Amino acid sequence: MGDGIAFFDIILFALLAGFLFFRLRNVLGKRTGHEERHTDPFSPAPERSAKSDNVIQLPDRERDERSAAQDDAELSDLMRVKMADPAFDEIEFLKGARTAFEWIVEAFAKGDLDGLRPLLGDDLMGAFAGAVEAREQAGETQETTISSFRSALINDVKLTGSIARVTVEFITDQVKVTRGTDGSVVDGDPDRIETVTDLWTFERDISARDPNWHLVATRVPEE
Repeated sequence: MGDGIAFFDIILFALLAGFLFFRLRNVLGKRTGHEERHTDPFSPAPERSAKSDNVIQLPDRERDERSAAQDDAELSDLMRVKMADPAFDEIEFLKGARTAFEWIVEAFAKGDLDGLRPLLGDDLMGAFAGAVEAREQAGETQETTISSFRSALINDVKLTGSIARVTVEFITDQVKVTRGTDGSVVDGDPDRIETVTDLWTFERDISARDPNWHLVATRVPEE
């Protein structure tokens, strides 16, 4: 009788152990080979692939901030010019600048210093006069034809005290030829149209009654 009870207890414990193992297996689950492995915390992190889809190229924030700051500065000076001179209008100014560009280019090519003088500041007038004189002494003549205007846009605005300076970027198609005393071509090509980009700076004392702007500087953009 005692042996039967002992045998029954063994079977009962075996069944209970099997039941507990089965429950634990269901709770903990099986390894599938895809579990996240816990790496050595002191080992270096794995390098990311350059082609990883998780790598996002960020914009050049510093460059964008510099560009935005420059735009804000130009806008600020433009507004200051408008406040000091309510008659200033960008569209009308650009129309006048374009006309001045055509007149000055034509007058310089012809060597017409009297035509240039009302349009230029004193320092630039001296430089233009020197160039015309050197050309005449060499017996050369210049022909410049503006075949078309591509654009005329305000590039920069500066206001220092009452002196306003507005720089305009002109992009034009031109035919330029310099001829010697015998009419031969010394420079340029009469059959070739070239696209020319110029930066011209016009100046005016907005506190003065004289409404005219004068060209005070010319240059080409830096490449």
